[in-house]
Amino acid sequence: MSQKSSRSVRDAFNKHVLHPWGDLPGLGEDEHSPIISKSEGIYIWDSEGNKLIDGPAGMWCMQTGYGRQEIADAVSKQIMDLGYATSFFNINEKEVELAERIAEKTPGDLNRIFFTTGGSTAVDSALRLAAMYNNIKGRPNKKKILARDRGYHGSTFLSASVTGKERDKSCLDTLKDDVHFLTAPSLFHKGEGRTEEEFCDYLVDELKTTIESIGAENIMCFIAEPVLASGGVIVPPKDYNRRCYELIKANDILYIADEVVTAFGRLGHWFASGEVFGVTPDIITFAKGLTSGYVPMGGYAVSDALMSEMSGDNAKGNIYSNGYTWSGTPVGCAAALASMDIIEQEGLLAHVQEVGEYFQQQLQTLTASPLVGNVRGTGLMAAVEMTVEADSEEELLEKDYTIGEVVDKHCHKYGLLVRPFINICIMSPPLIITKEQVDTMVEAMRKALEDTIEELTELGIWTKAA
Repeated sequence: MSQKSSRSVRDAFNKHVLHPWGDLPGLGEDEHSPIISKSEGIYIWDSEGNKLIDGPAGMWCMQTGYGRQEIADAVSKQIMDLGYATSFFNINEKEVELAERIAEKTPGDLNRIFFTTGGSTAVDSALRLAAMYNNIKGRPNKKKILARDRGYHGSTFLSASVTGKERDKSCLDTLKDDVHFLTAPSLFHKGEGRTEEEFCDYLVDELKTTIESIGAENIMCFIAEPVLASGGVIVPPKDYNRRCYELIKANDILYIADEVVTAFGRLGHWFASGEVFGVTPDIITFAKGLTSGYVPMGGYAVSDALMSEMSGDNAKGNIYSNGYTWSGTPVGCAAALASMDIIEQEGLLAHVQEVGEYFQQQLQTLTASPLVGNVRGTGLMAAVEMTVEADSEEELLEKDYTIGEVVDKHCHKYGLLVRPFINICIMSPPLIITKEQVDTMVEAMRKALEDTIEELTELGIWTKAA
């Protein structure tokens, strides 16, 4: 793309486009966001011709990498064979094939699959199913929801309501009275000097006390990401997920695992709940890596046991009046099936288990930088968090935003795209990344941190004593 056309694209963007999480104070004045022009493998190119490792894999979703001919061919063929079929009153073979294949990968008896347009609608639909379940069972007051601070579940009304990232919804309406947030399971942020085991005990005790306070008879579900992704890649203490699950089930509360990010290989398994954390939820939501990001699609898997209690004679004549124009469409299903083929044929789950461990080890070397306060992650998802001192919360937040912007700029200069979340750099590269490419990522981040310290020093934000 020429400099002239790049300018015209940015001008048109500033005039006509409102992006997700759009900066309203700066609306129409964006001179920073890169314009992406092409891609291949784990790389993208911006409009200036700079080749960048796609550190976030799009939005945690480009599992098999860019330019996969197999997915393009599958989608193209499906468009010509059957480009669309509504799931409201038709059945298409690709939908059935994909549902059957996903059911083979889910833990326990989660064999019933509902397809949506993405992660937010998957969470929204799962919550509606949970509410309907209690209505059918004659428990209309059992509607309270337990969620967690820093958890992210989407941006539809219901999914945003159970999201614990306050700055994401500070001026947007959400459901408030029925959602109760628990402490984020982040030892770094909330540990307060406790050991990991002590912190886990604290969190489980908090959950127990909360259930007792609200009353289990009033609580519909507990919704949780196995690893909190957009909240800063928060890996809970060992046994936390399992212990929460056992407590939830002992109190007749539904357990919803939000695996929109962690499913389809991000942690080296099709689903993380059972294989990694020893949990068999009632419902698992998924999206993102389902189609390797090529086609919008999501869904949830629900247990046979739960469905048996609200179907047949138990349904009391009710229907599940929830769905989307693009639920289970054949083109999306074809993309998902092709992506799953690649993951299996190229052994990407085993690859992630190997390269993911190396990825985490190499990122830990960045803690040598005085700017880095914490490096954390698991599998192929990680966060590098920068820390700086300030005299007030307002000053700290302002500095943190500046740090994120400066690190992002310097990473770009060294050929790495990261996802800045205030003062945190989030990385979740495509599953096909090699150890050599991991080394390139980490070295780019290291150089960016060095340059960031120099720039922050010039800005008066950083001193050697900081």
